[in-house]
Amino acid sequence: MTQQAARFPDLTDRIAVITGGATGIGRATAVLLAEHGAKVFVGDFDPVGTATEETTRLGITELRCDVRVEADVKALIDQAVSAGSGLDILVNNAGIGMVKPITDVSEEEWDACLDTNLKGAFLATKHAIPHLRSRGGGSIVNMASNAGILPRAHDPVYSTSKGALVAFTKSIALCHSIDRIRVNAVCPGPVGDTRMMNSDLDKAIDRAAISNQIIAASPIARVAGRMISPREVAEAVLYLVCDASAMVTGTCIAIDGGKSLGVPPSGD
Repeated sequence: MTQQAARFPDLTDRIAVITGGATGIGRATAVLLAEHGAKVFVGDFDPVGTATEETTRLGITELRCDVRVEADVKALIDQAVSAGSGLDILVNNAGIGMVKPITDVSEEEWDACLDTNLKGAFLATKHAIPHLRSRGGGSIVNMASNAGILPRAHDPVYSTSKGALVAFTKSIALCHSIDRIRVNAVCPGPVGDTRMMNSDLDKAIDRAAISNQIIAASPIARVAGRMISPREVAEAVLYLVCDASAMVTGTCIAIDGGKSLGVPPSGD
């Protein structure tokens, strides 16, 4: 098998920017796209800081970027464009969770969630589009959530941010179809081994019990006895940025084990 065939689809010579790419889904996506030939630039509020054997081997560049700050976002995009001579792919992955009833949410907490999950995608998209357009098109993938498809009672602010991100995805897909820029969303959950999930589980009195409860809420995850892996979500991103999805735009792909379908069967 040739090297090109082994890494099909081939993203050789394509330049990708991924926000929130230091850990979890972002990290898995950066690695997967790089394995398929892309030159990857990762921006993260808390980057790893030192190159690992994997990032060195794959040529992944890591930079500090607070997606709530326009200057940071522009600098990330500009560095990728300058070093890679263009931009083909943007993955708006940076995000934070918020599990709290609306009556307990402060204005600062509301701003932090909406600014990270929605404003960050707006800023990166705003600065990426001119470069994608100059290349004759490209692909943007927004990391939404099953909470953006079906709101959840325990995290209304997070659900609001992700629902708005889904609407943003569809609007930008329509606006920039004339530029051959495709815009899609991936709606994951529950995904294990991510900064967000680990943070929630670390707060639990009984980590195992809460983990099992989360798994049980998704029919396929329950049958499999595990959460979704970051790599499985990254595979959906890979599809959306490669040529196989050339006619796919404005869609939302749920990688959630069926959680957004509704109440799962009892299994009796």
